[in-house]
Amino acid sequence: MPSIQQLENPTIVLATEVFGDDGTLLGRYYKEKGNRSNVQYKDISRHVIDALVATEDERFYNHSGIDGRALARAIFFLGKEGGASTITQQLALNMFDERSDNILMRALQKLKENIIAVKLERNFTKQEILALYLNTVAFSDNVYGIRNAARTFFSKEPDRLTIPEAATLIGMLKATGTYNPRTNYKAAFARRNTVINQMVRNKYLSAEEAEKAQERAHQTQLQKTEREQRHRSLFSRCYKRRSQEMVCQSYQPSNQGTI
Repeated sequence: MPSIQQLENPTIVLATEVFGDDGTLLGRYYKEKGNRSNVQYKDISRHVIDALVATEDERFYNHSGIDGRALARAIFFLGKEGGASTITQQLALNMFDERSDNILMRALQKLKENIIAVKLERNFTKQEILALYLNTVAFSDNVYGIRNAARTFFSKEPDRLTIPEAATLIGMLKATGTYNPRTNYKAAFARRNTVINQMVRNKYLSAEEAEKAQERAHQTQLQKTEREQRHRSLFSRCYKRRSQEMVCQSYQPSNQGTI
């Protein structure tokens, strides 16, 4: 189980980003689950925060890591009416564990998640927990973190996401394969509107705002382009050759940085 020091300084593997002289992102190189870039709470659209809380943990601001009402409901209905995991509990799993398929191991893992969630709530503000969660969570197409998701699907930074865009990204969290707008447009569109309805239900949007948002066409601007794939391929060949070119000497994928 992680110590307080580990909780305060979580290890989040980052992608190495390579930029050209003009500031253009040439490519992103990463290990498994490393395709992510951190962002602070203040740089995340309010619509993303509201959509996340309304959909994943509507009592987030009122509990201390464990939602007793959701837990009781999950036990009574055997999980058929929704799960009991709070955003904080999901963060604990994202940061420290892989979900086990073994029933006994999963039960032990769940107990550990609960303890970590309480520790997180005691040592971080609600805003910090939300930012940590959004920096570690998986979106569609093996994209991790809200910043990369915003860039990949909408070609913008996360602070500029609109209501429909935020709802699309948060909608992916339930099932990244099923609600991928690139491969399953209709399901992603329906899920986006469900998230918007949840925002109305939890009073983050008015009915008029929701109607306007739902009328907008479901559009993405995918940036996982041939250019990124081409540069990754060029990088790989360059790395293997270990040539004398300076660019090859500096293109060393790491867990921490930007080149």
